[in-house]
Amino acid sequence: MTAPSSVKHDDHLEVEHEIYSKTIFGFWIYLMTDCVLFATFFTTYAVLFQSTAGGPSSRELFHLPFALTETMILLTSSFTCGLAMLAVHRQAKGLAMAAFAITFALGISFLAMEFHEFSHLVQEGNSWQRSAFLSAFFSLVGCHGLHITCGLLWMFVMMGQILMRGFSFSTVRRLTCLSMFWHFLDVIWIFIFTVVYLLGVIL
Repeated sequence: MTAPSSVKHDDHLEVEHEIYSKTIFGFWIYLMTDCVLFATFFTTYAVLFQSTAGGPSSRELFHLPFALTETMILLTSSFTCGLAMLAVHRQAKGLAMAAFAITFALGISFLAMEFHEFSHLVQEGNSWQRSAFLSAFFSLVGCHGLHITCGLLWMFVMMGQILMRGFSFSTVRRLTCLSMFWHFLDVIWIFIFTVVYLLGVIL
């Protein structure tokens, strides 16, 4: 015969599993809506790619080694984020904090490079007002940069929760969503690098 305490424990685990599953499913839906948002920006960029209004083209403006460095930084941050989640599931608090700290630093580095690129373009008179092509470029890449900024703020808050609460059920659930969000942004950036920078220099 099962003890009452054991039954309550099993019920509690079942409730937690249901909440976890619903949260992850709901977050997947959010990511799909974000895909629609980025697809709109990509489509707009593809249509306006050659609308330079007599101004410089992507081949003249973009530097592939610089964009490749940004890509490697973001891909490395995705790897360290994965290591952080492995540490979370192993209840290794110190390792998780270290991995998230490295991920955060890489994210800041990526944003700094993106800001440098934007400011350099603006200083040379190639702002979003210069042409439809540049307007589409700033909108697409800037939208991704805004998402990275939100992800970094989220990561900073979650690191504070790990320090204060440890690996509680709610903390792990939120960290899982954060990890999904960060990997999603890495995938989006790969498309940006390919469509905007790589093809922009080749075509």
